[in-house]
Amino acid sequence: MSRLLLDTTLLISADRDRESLDAVISDDDDVAIAAISLAELTVGVQLSSGKRKRDRRAFVDDLLESVPVIPYDLTVAESHATLLVAVRRQGRPRGAHDLIIAATAHATAREVVSADPAGFEGLPGVGLRTHP
Repeated sequence: MSRLLLDTTLLISADRDRESLDAVISDDDDVAIAAISLAELTVGVQLSSGKRKRDRRAFVDDLLESVPVIPYDLTVAESHATLLVAVRRQGRPRGAHDLIIAATAHATAREVVSADPAGFEGLPGVGLRTHP
């Protein structure tokens, strides 16, 4: 069993093709998402209209029924600070939301699963699994 944290890019891909999650996740994996990923997905819902909005809302609702959301709490904030210091020392800035996802994974001993690994590569203490 793996402890996984699904990145927003993977979730967006899954919204388009429901099969993509099955290729990455086993039935016995412990899967979660970061609160910031829920925010990003909800932005997509709110910016949509018509059938696309209903489909996106249904995807988010289905996701929330089966996957827990990990909040940005004190432990995640401390991991976030550690990662912010690391990327500043590396001289390789990262996206703010990617760092929050990485901090959530770091704080909860989970591996990030992403369709866009560039934001997570080389972060200390953050495991990464990529999926095209």
